[in-house]
Amino acid sequence: MTNPPNSRRGMLPGMAGIALFLLLLTLLNTFAAIRGFYGAGASRTGALALCSLLLAGVLGLLRLRRWGWALVTGGCLLLSLGDLFFFSRTHAGFFLIRALLELCFFLYLVRADVRERVH
Repeated sequence: MTNPPNSRRGMLPGMAGIALFLLLLTLLNTFAAIRGFYGAGASRTGALALCSLLLAGVLGLLRLRRWGWALVTGGCLLLSLGDLFFFSRTHAGFFLIRALLELCFFLYLVRADVRERVH
């Protein structure tokens, strides 16, 4: 007899892929903040604080925690909106492509079967 679909637990491959992408993005932004790319003072501290928050969310998502899922979902939406803003200012296609990718991540994470996996 098979288990009902709601009793399945474990990570979906898409969740792991999103976590790895955001982990890489967080590490790159952390190194950029340390090297002074974002400036000094409050902007550097703010960038490091946001990277720490996103890293905590990624680690929570990897452990299938609801708070990690919430942080990563909100982070994907805010990253997408930020990249759309940068695209509107610079017209660099890189920001548009990354914004659409992060929006796809957000839409994947809000699906019902993904939400059922986290606890």
